[in-house]
Amino acid sequence: MTADVGSQVKQDSGERRSRVALYFSAATAESVDCYQSVTGTCAMLTGTCHCGALNWTLEGDPGSITACNCTLCRRYGVLWAYDYENERIRVSGKTSVYTRSGKEPSLEIQFCPTCGCVACWRGLRVDKDGRRRIAVNVRLAEPEAVAHLLIDHFDGLDTFDDLPRDGRCVKDMWF
Repeated sequence: MTADVGSQVKQDSGERRSRVALYFSAATAESVDCYQSVTGTCAMLTGTCHCGALNWTLEGDPGSITACNCTLCRRYGVLWAYDYENERIRVSGKTSVYTRSGKEPSLEIQFCPTCGCVACWRGLRVDKDGRRRIAVNVRLAEPEAVAHLLIDHFDGLDTFDDLPRDGRCVKDMWF
């Protein structure tokens, strides 16, 4: 495929729909759900670990995807999509958990105990409304389903700041 979906950050919706449709013209059924998400009529993204025992779903538009350079994320090579546990994001299957030692931890990393794929991070505390933040690793989704999603960069190593958007999307970091 030669379509370069996501290379232009500012596009009108008609042009974006045409480019996304071109990109997904030979896509799988999972990609169609993602196409519908881009055009506003969305369904769901799904991701699964290598052995298939652990999976996640994210209903609706995932928004931009976060690439973080903190000591964990850069080692895992993950790209995150965020929401709240058991709202738009659901994780199913057995997980093992890693919680960073040392400073007071704020999240846990959940991964498949069989194949080791990182599925998500989960906040250790709930907010004032009783909701818990969670982020799923979009690298566990089929590439066609997430290739067009824009990347936001987060400096989790030094400044803890969002960095300026550079127009790259998942496929630019993946392939």
